[in-house]
Amino acid sequence: MRYGFGMSRFEEAIAAFDAANAEDPNRILVAGVSRPRELVQAERLTAWVLRLAPQASEVERLAARCQHLRRFAHPRSEFPEGRIGYLKWRTELGRRHARAAEEILERVGYDAASIAQVRRLNQKQGLHTDPSTQLIEDALCLVFLEHELEAFAAKHPSEKVADILRKTWKKMSVAAHQQALRLPLPDELRATVLLALAEPEQDVAG
Repeated sequence: MRYGFGMSRFEEAIAAFDAANAEDPNRILVAGVSRPRELVQAERLTAWVLRLAPQASEVERLAARCQHLRRFAHPRSEFPEGRIGYLKWRTELGRRHARAAEEILERVGYDAASIAQVRRLNQKQGLHTDPSTQLIEDALCLVFLEHELEAFAAKHPSEKVADILRKTWKKMSVAAHQQALRLPLPDELRATVLLALAEPEQDVAG
């Protein structure tokens, strides 16, 4: 499927990723408008990648836009409860996201090497050692902190929130830490973040 004459393969890939994510039946309000959740998340991730790295490569921008491609088609409920089930779900999600992205990238004309690079980023290979993988992880963490932390904190006990905050912080680079501390979080939530980072890490099940 071609999306328009004169479009580059990059533009075609982004349009195809967005069309796939626009099928998400889960909706969220953005500036008063109901939109597909996964499409919004892909846009937010792209925005953070470009904010952290304005000269991000084509592969990095592709990986940002398809990081959780069609996640809504593979719900958590397909896997057993508990941490083992959760980890299996996350692993399988990574594979499925990568396969779906590969099909689109092949269709619009990307070469095998570029597709393999996008797959590496989708599966977070080389975290803390590969700058491109770290960029995507930093952006993912910042999307969570900016847009999802407040709702998460409202649904979970403080020790769970603190544990997630510490684990998230450990995944991030120093540059991402600096961006996180500048986020316009509500005062109470900012205090929770700072307190969690000051406390020793604990093992909280769930």
